[in-house]
Amino acid sequence: MSENVVHLHKPTDPPAEPAPVDTATVTTLTVVPDAPPARPVPLWVRSGRAVKTAVTHERTRAAGRAAVRHGLYTFNGGRIVARRTWDGRTGSRYERMIRAAEAAGNLEAAEEWEERLQRFRAARHHRRMDLLHSPVDAAKGVAVGAGMSVGVLVALGIVMAINSGQAGDVVTPLAATIDFIALLIRIVQVVWGPALSIGPFLALLALWSVGRKQHAAPQWALPANVRSGEGEPITPSIVVKALRDLGVPALARAIKEMGDAGASMLGPITIAGCGVEVDVTLPSGVSTNEVQSKRRKLAENLTRHEHEVFITIPQAARTVRLWVADSGALDEPIGPSPLVTDDTMTADYTKGKAPWGQDLRGDAAALSLYQRHLLITGLSNQGKTVALRSLALWLSLDKSVQFLMGDLKGAGDWAMFDGLATTLIQGPTDEHVIEVTEMVEGAVSEMNRRLQAPPGTVFPPLIVLVDEAQVAFMCPAKGSGKDKRPYGGAKADSRYFMAVRKIHNQGRAVNVLMWQGTQDPTNENLPKLVREGAHTRASLALGTESQARMALGDKAVDGGAAPNLLRPGLDRGTLVVASDGISIPAGQSSITVRTHHIDDDAATAITDRAKALRDGVTTLHTIDRSPEHDPLADIAAVIGDAPRVRTKDVLARLATRNSDAYGDWSFLDLKRVLDDADASPYKSDGVMCVARDRVARALANRDGEGSASAE
Repeated sequence: MSENVVHLHKPTDPPAEPAPVDTATVTTLTVVPDAPPARPVPLWVRSGRAVKTAVTHERTRAAGRAAVRHGLYTFNGGRIVARRTWDGRTGSRYERMIRAAEAAGNLEAAEEWEERLQRFRAARHHRRMDLLHSPVDAAKGVAVGAGMSVGVLVALGIVMAINSGQAGDVVTPLAATIDFIALLIRIVQVVWGPALSIGPFLALLALWSVGRKQHAAPQWALPANVRSGEGEPITPSIVVKALRDLGVPALARAIKEMGDAGASMLGPITIAGCGVEVDVTLPSGVSTNEVQSKRRKLAENLTRHEHEVFITIPQAARTVRLWVADSGALDEPIGPSPLVTDDTMTADYTKGKAPWGQDLRGDAAALSLYQRHLLITGLSNQGKTVALRSLALWLSLDKSVQFLMGDLKGAGDWAMFDGLATTLIQGPTDEHVIEVTEMVEGAVSEMNRRLQAPPGTVFPPLIVLVDEAQVAFMCPAKGSGKDKRPYGGAKADSRYFMAVRKIHNQGRAVNVLMWQGTQDPTNENLPKLVREGAHTRASLALGTESQARMALGDKAVDGGAAPNLLRPGLDRGTLVVASDGISIPAGQSSITVRTHHIDDDAATAITDRAKALRDGVTTLHTIDRSPEHDPLADIAAVIGDAPRVRTKDVLARLATRNSDAYGDWSFLDLKRVLDDADASPYKSDGVMCVARDRVARALANRDGEGSASAE
């Protein structure tokens, strides 16, 4: 159906011819009414919204904070001045110090402060007694002073009168003095009124200045830069306030009862590297572990990040040592290693120390490696290999040191030691673990040979280094044939585990040392007996406190060591070290070291210098397990390109090459083989050596004889 449309205006154009209507099409028009107008918002709602917007606006809030802040600056400044005045006029300061010393249990200090209080009271009593006689004395003094002044002025007038011949000049100085006094009185009369008006404002301004300097306002009312504390220096009041707000009820109560607001707990605040250090003597009833366990809250109270505050336990009882870094200082890199900057540096295994990095105080941190087994652990990609390698790089500059190296990552981190290490095995597979295990077992054979040598025999240092040692402990491979012993594991039948344990037990006596680097320690990939056998234990960032105890031991962790609180990725290269080979502050069980970073190119340059100190080292990249062996050929192989090698070094290299065949060899065995081949050892500079040319000639002669007989 169609709807009728009524036009309310008269058309001006003549009507057109009506179009034909298609009866088959029906058009429906729907009239949609307009939406009703929105109801107006009541005035009281709009007013409330406007008021809320105005009140909550940032400018309004800032103005409110400023008004409260400056008002409290003046009020609390008055309180501070009043307290200072009261302290200066009474003995309340001494009484507070006495109460603080008694609360801290320091009776000697309490007696000293009591003695000072007695002296103060005696002096005050003497001053008060003097006040009884002071009015009479003051009156006499004024009379005498006035008389003398008048006499001097009259005498001066007489002199002037004699000079001028005028008798009236006698009173001229006296009259001038009277006129000057009258002028001063007129000046005071003029200034007195404005001074009375301005004086209170000046006094309020002085009080405001005192309150502003002391930040005497609530934290929320202070400016943003003061609230955030970025760069804010550590002062005694800030330290005490941080301890008071730590959430330890006994500590907060004791500080409140001390009277001096806990200032007597603090030792001197000293600059220590990129931060400050202070010893805090805790009051009775507060244990050191209560403060240690709240490191994060203490750091935030000191307006620092958690990693910028270190808490250690010195030797003094009930004392914690706080080291607080400057804001952001620990995120700045340290300088390059002396190994990189000093091309003339050499090493001394016996007496020297490896330059490893810097401690938190900014002092150089150097580590002694003499007869110390080493263990470095941490999470993956935190700088473990670089830290371990930097020690080996320094020690390589001592030409007497020999290296057996196994890199169970195989990424080329130790490739620069090719031509420097006697053995260098690189790779992550089970076959590489087997070869590394046999390398360590060869070192055990060498250790046993040295232990059986005549007393007083001196042996060169032999460093057995295994990086990524967790791969060896977790290896599932087992021996073939009748020997089914596993290579990995943490039991007595594990070949790698037992070889490491043997070196830990007796190796240091004959300078055979075990160095291991491992990651993410657990009881499975780093057995308890192995980690406790290391004399120097260092850890980078770890995930949990239990891992920190595995890495460093309970004593170090209980003493404040916390590698689990280092920031993975951000604190890369930062180590917590527990060792007697590094200088540790008295009373502490560990030290935090930021190690120097030595990249691959710099490491290669250092090893090139180390190789120049040696006659030439042939590096073995695999362990020869063949049952057949040729002693003369093996001697030629271990000599390599060196013109001559000491006999004891030849024996050591032979034992490493084939421990089963040469592990029990002595000098007599070596001499017998060489004598038979007409390549006898000889003395050079008082040391028995084997000449490469003689051995090569003997091999050539033997091969020539073999060819002739074959023909």
